[in-house]
Amino acid sequence: MVQKTNRRYLFTAVCAGNLAAMSAGIVSTWTSPVFPKLNNETQLANNPLGYVINTQEESWVGSMLALGAVFGPLLAGFSAETIGRKYALLLVCGIPFLVSFVTLSFAKTIYVYYFARFVGGMAMGGVYTVLPMFNCEIAEDSIRGGVSSSMNVFVTSGQLLSYLVGPYLSIMWFSLVCSIIPSLFIIFFFFVPESPYFLIGKERVEHAEKSLQKFRMDSSPLIKEELNNIRLNVEDDKNREGSSLDIIKSKALLKALFIVFSLMFVQQACGINAFLTYSESIFGSTGSSISPVLSSIIIGIVQLLASIVTPLIVDKFGRKKMFFISAVGMMIAEIPLGFYFYLKANKSEILNDLFWLPVACLIIFFICYNLGYGPLPWTVMGEIFPSNVKSAASTASAVVCWVLGFLVVKLFSTISEGVGLAGTYWILAGCCFIGVLFSWFVLIETKGKTFQEIQESLNN
Repeated sequence: MVQKTNRRYLFTAVCAGNLAAMSAGIVSTWTSPVFPKLNNETQLANNPLGYVINTQEESWVGSMLALGAVFGPLLAGFSAETIGRKYALLLVCGIPFLVSFVTLSFAKTIYVYYFARFVGGMAMGGVYTVLPMFNCEIAEDSIRGGVSSSMNVFVTSGQLLSYLVGPYLSIMWFSLVCSIIPSLFIIFFFFVPESPYFLIGKERVEHAEKSLQKFRMDSSPLIKEELNNIRLNVEDDKNREGSSLDIIKSKALLKALFIVFSLMFVQQACGINAFLTYSESIFGSTGSSISPVLSSIIIGIVQLLASIVTPLIVDKFGRKKMFFISAVGMMIAEIPLGFYFYLKANKSEILNDLFWLPVACLIIFFICYNLGYGPLPWTVMGEIFPSNVKSAASTASAVVCWVLGFLVVKLFSTISEGVGLAGTYWILAGCCFIGVLFSWFVLIETKGKTFQEIQESLNN
């Protein structure tokens, strides 16, 4: 094994790559401080559009991100397999993020907003497709879960940045501040080596060895041994009829797809993207004495703290336990949240005594989400697919994820109008219950296993 003291460059490279994840976090919550500005009839001077947007326009600005994220993985997955993980992240994610934020800074029509959000969504979908792959491939087996789930620390950091800065700046200046993060990503990540797994797959053995030496800060025989293990693993995967058509033929791959698709379903069906998109609006609808801006900042801080915990404990407790705890916690949070809005709809007299309940429920929800179903589906996705179909399978998984995300965000307002907020949150709680059952009875454990051992578990 490589000594732990040799991980300094690895962690630096992971942080550089995770600036793309931070950009994804910012773009996912950009609407939260912006929608109140676009909906304020008394401050049209601060509205670049010059008019108050209607419900349909608001839902499209929110959901175009998820719609773009449906198409982003297709381009990102293809690029990751042809030009490499590194340049896929730079060209398909970093540059589009920058284009999206700069365009939003100077947009004057709603259709330009749609375009910019779609481009940002494509970049976000690309990040969630390629970055987990890259992080898993450069990390040692013993810390793979922590390295991969560290991505969520940067996602939540970006979300918190939106909550902290967005309410106090104009839309133009807020968007320009947001563009700083993808700019830094492009600069720093350009100097990070390519994944040794990708290089071995392309038979660029010398480049793979140099890459691994740099990530491990080591040139001892241990590097040759690890490189040989990577080569054997890649060759073993290629020997399994190396076509992406294996996805519909192999029992292990079908099982892997079922697992990842199910995790993605719960991740999106719990309502996370609706909460992030409409967080200030949701807090405003509670009637709580705590301001929507402060509530969003509290949630952002809670998310960040919870996401920091996950990389520290996931390789100790394992994925299965973390998913189970996450689903139980989210379900427990959404049931009383629905009860609060049921009382509000019926104008209950006890509502004034429960002003604290919505924020408390959402704090619990976001803590539990970031302990499991937030970061770990992407970790499992990066671990569970063999290298010969990893790009294709990861692309399919990300597309499924963001189709669901688009539907949740687009339909959230419609369902809320139809069954009320109470019924909506109870439906979401039911989806979390599916996650409880799945994580307990179906999910396999991948903690500490090599990629080859994970494939053996799937085959058995």
